[in-house]
Amino acid sequence: MSNTTLVIGASLKESRYSNIVIHRLVAEGHSVKAFGIKEGVVSGISIDTNLKKYSKINTVTMYLSPINQKNFYNYICSLHPKRVIFNPGTENKEFIHILNKKQIETEIACTLVLLSTNQY
Repeated sequence: MSNTTLVIGASLKESRYSNIVIHRLVAEGHSVKAFGIKEGVVSGISIDTNLKKYSKINTVTMYLSPINQKNFYNYICSLHPKRVIFNPGTENKEFIHILNKKQIETEIACTLVLLSTNQY
């Protein structure tokens, strides 16, 4: 499986963790796709504003609040990622249950910490 990471909730604002994580992933040589509400480019990665049927997504890293995740349940499941990371503030028991039933790994963690500690 590819090591492509999809950042959901990507932001053009440099102070946002989703923006920082895109920079870190790219700097460490990871393949990155990004979805957000505003089109733009972060560290050479285009932020898509339309849901695309990506193939070979290994990891989805979540930067949306639980209430805003509901509209993405089916989409994320349809990508068949190996895992979904719920960053601080995105923890969602309902979605974790759905993903686990589909045998998709879930992790409640900070992607930036995982990268910093070589656990990504």
